[in-house]
Amino acid sequence: MNKRMTSANVVSELRDGMTIGIGGWGARRKPMALVREILRSPLRDLTLVSYGGPDVGMLCAAGKVKKLIFGFVSLDVIPLDPHFRAARQAGALEVMEIDEGMLQWGLRAAMIRLPFLPTRAGLACDVERLSPQLRTVQSPYDDGETLLAMPALRLDAALVHVDHADERGNAQILGPDPYFDDLFCGAATRRYVSCEHIVPTEQLTTLGCVHTLSINRSMVDGVVEVPFGAHPTSCTPKYGIDLEHLRVYGAASGSEKWAAYRQRHVDVSHDAYIEAVGGGARIAEIPPTIF
Repeated sequence: MNKRMTSANVVSELRDGMTIGIGGWGARRKPMALVREILRSPLRDLTLVSYGGPDVGMLCAAGKVKKLIFGFVSLDVIPLDPHFRAARQAGALEVMEIDEGMLQWGLRAAMIRLPFLPTRAGLACDVERLSPQLRTVQSPYDDGETLLAMPALRLDAALVHVDHADERGNAQILGPDPYFDDLFCGAATRRYVSCEHIVPTEQLTTLGCVHTLSINRSMVDGVVEVPFGAHPTSCTPKYGIDLEHLRVYGAASGSEKWAAYRQRHVDVSHDAYIEAVGGGARIAEIPPTIF
């Protein structure tokens, strides 16, 4: 089955008020071309679930976010996204701030169709105080331990970015940071993958080892080929984090500066965006960030 789509096709299937999970991690392998397509759309009142980076910051700056469920919102080498900070400090969105491990546990619970999964993460800290809707459970075994019951994070849609995919939706991540994109897809009703290149299925195992095929076609409803689609976040090994552009983006906090940034870098085609940030050749020369 050919699941090729365009970014516009994907966003046309989203609706106001949806809960959308965005894969990647901070400033690494975010589906930014799809995020910019959402920014150009009339979508609003979204609930986002994310290990946040500029995806969350941009959507907050544009007033698209009603609620955010997150483990952090960071640009990695820039500790805190300033657009997210401004929205949070202004009380512009409802938040559920949880431990990083709790977030992936909530996705996993949704993926395996359980109402919750027990965990020690989040106990004996402010997570419970800040999220009073959380509940605890007692182990039914002899230990009788009290555990936090992390509720399933069911998603209406998931957006992720990978290195390669075939037209059926088998997807490959070559970098060292696959993290939880498979869980985002598993937790969602509709799953959309953007990729650097769509390749024939038989090429996937020649481009990387079998273990790099972290998302299979049963977990994907649409595939979008969009080279440099993660920029300004990284897609290692093809390109690293564009710190120079993240500084430009971060400095655009505030209505007038954001409007200027948006005019140049959001309200344009993907090809025009790539040219505005220096072109594909420049992006390809950005070295991987070493952590």
